[in-house]
Amino acid sequence: MTVDDCEAVAAVRVGGWRHAYTGLIPQAYLDAMSIEEDAVRRRAYLTEGGGRVVNLVAEYAGRVGGWGCYGPGRDADASAGSAELYALYVAPERLSTGTGRALMGELISRAAEAGYQDMRLWVLAGNERARRFYAKAGFAPDGAAEAFEVGGGSVPEVRYARRVSASDAAAASLG
Repeated sequence: MTVDDCEAVAAVRVGGWRHAYTGLIPQAYLDAMSIEEDAVRRRAYLTEGGGRVVNLVAEYAGRVGGWGCYGPGRDADASAGSAELYALYVAPERLSTGTGRALMGELISRAAEAGYQDMRLWVLAGNERARRFYAKAGFAPDGAAEAFEVGGGSVPEVRYARRVSASDAAAASLG
């Protein structure tokens, strides 16, 4: 991902939230999301991140169709060998095309190459589509749960985890 991708990534992220989280997150919050404001945040994260976060885009026909990023685990119980998948979004029109699987495979592969032994992620408990996707990529709930505060409401999240290695990264991308 480059700074030039930030607006397209913001459009994928905002579109992904509006598509995946309708009925799970307060609609007023989703309606108020701004691609322009999100693009400003993406640029700041990318330029000020100190290289600890890996951002990848998936392109098709010269357009960004998906975005994912990972970095060191942020949970209190995360070891130095734990990566966290911070985000993985696919443009709604690119769902079920293999874009998400390809991104996930590359993110896992890069985390393994960087020396991480496991990867964790947080997913909204009610986001069944995402939970099925993560399960197909080898993730499973690890028992951790917490509330995600958003838009004046509290939404339950569950944590998923999986081991990562160079040998299984290719299998994850094949789903």
